[in-house]
Amino acid sequence: MDRWMNTFFYQISFCHTGWKMNSDERSRDALRATWIGFTINIVLTILKFIAGVAGRSSAMIADAVHSLSDIASDLAVIFGIKAANKPQDDDHDFGHGKYETLVTTFIGLFLFGVAIGLVYSSSKSLWGFANGESIPRPGTIAVAAALLSIFLKEGIYHYTMKVAKRVDSKALEANAWHHRTDSLSSVGVFIGIGGAIILGGDFTILDPLAALIVSMLIFKISFKLVKESVLELTEASLDRKTEERIIRIISSVKGANRPHNLRTRRIGAYIAIDVHVKAPGRMILTDAHDIADRVEKELKKEFGEDTYVYIHMDPEDV
Repeated sequence: MDRWMNTFFYQISFCHTGWKMNSDERSRDALRATWIGFTINIVLTILKFIAGVAGRSSAMIADAVHSLSDIASDLAVIFGIKAANKPQDDDHDFGHGKYETLVTTFIGLFLFGVAIGLVYSSSKSLWGFANGESIPRPGTIAVAAALLSIFLKEGIYHYTMKVAKRVDSKALEANAWHHRTDSLSSVGVFIGIGGAIILGGDFTILDPLAALIVSMLIFKISFKLVKESVLELTEASLDRKTEERIIRIISSVKGANRPHNLRTRRIGAYIAIDVHVKAPGRMILTDAHDIADRVEKELKKEFGEDTYVYIHMDPEDV
């Protein structure tokens, strides 16, 4: 089933290669994926509220609220992508890429809030059950709605994540995880409602118990998203493997000797590279400039034309 969903949702995507895409292509593909998810979330939210009320399922109504949070997340991503795609101006010399990082932080914190809400509601139901309160037996329409939600949300998760990796968008990746949390939430609801309908009696406790387990998974995902975006906002360097690849590329350029003082960071979907390179001290300026120009071209060929590259030429005898 998972393989079939991947194939189905891939039909509406296109093949590009991450950093090498230009900003317009990247923005177009990211927005397309987000608008598709936004449409599905609206439909699912309405269906879940109807199923929750008609099927007397508080778990399904809570799941509908979760889907409603996905709509807010989609709107935030759309804003972030459009803002990040704006060119640099007098107030933003490095462009607006960090808007996308801010949106990722927002989604991570939003998921954290969703997880707290699920923990509260499920714990309240479990506490009431422990004190003799009964949990109502839901109707089958709620099970059908949960099953539909699992299928659609898992499918849009795989599609959105595929696009996020291709265009290298952390905000889109965060939104994909938001789709996955809704899918996991629906799995918990499906197990809880299904168990309550089939087994009845005391087994209605499966509903809030499953929701509590799902909330723990959402906590883990939200922590990962917030941690990564905070690292970027605080100017963390790129990972060691990427920096080693940068050094290898520079060293492959004839005349670019002993690259050192490498500094890197992310600016939204793009990266910035600041490096010192040694060349013969008596080399004329135009030749030194030619070396720096070739290094810049090789780095942009690897990481995309929007990569920020700064090369400081040092004389070898100093």
